[in-house]
Amino acid sequence: QVQLQESGPGLVKPSQTLSLTCTVSGGSITTNFYYWSWIRQPPGKGQEWMGAIGSSGSTYYSPSLKSRTSISRDTSRNHFTLQLSSVTPEDTAVYYCARAQSLGPPEPDATWGQGTQVTVSA
Repeated sequence: QVQLQESGPGLVKPSQTLSLTCTVSGGSITTNFYYWSWIRQPPGKGQEWMGAIGSSGSTYYSPSLKSRTSISRDTSRNHFTLQLSSVTPEDTAVYYCARAQSLGPPEPDATWGQGTQVTVSA
């Protein structure tokens, strides 16, 4: 059974770059037909799909975040990472990684990590 676990700092200062890692166990991130996604949920708001990396390594980003977002992977460690630059307090959210079969908001039966709180504050 595939499991995902997010990790990274819980506090980031404004203007810095937020970096998170999603470590995958029980399955390979190079397995065909899956998209390895990042989603966030700010307090009091709905979920926002940020982007994904496909099994081939191709990357896809939300247009609203594309200029600040980078997703990469390390196949030897079976993990993928999110970098969000020039953060502001509006980037405060719970950040999730997920394995999905399509781009955009993950389908109901996607596999999710438990999420990690990131706060942007001086």
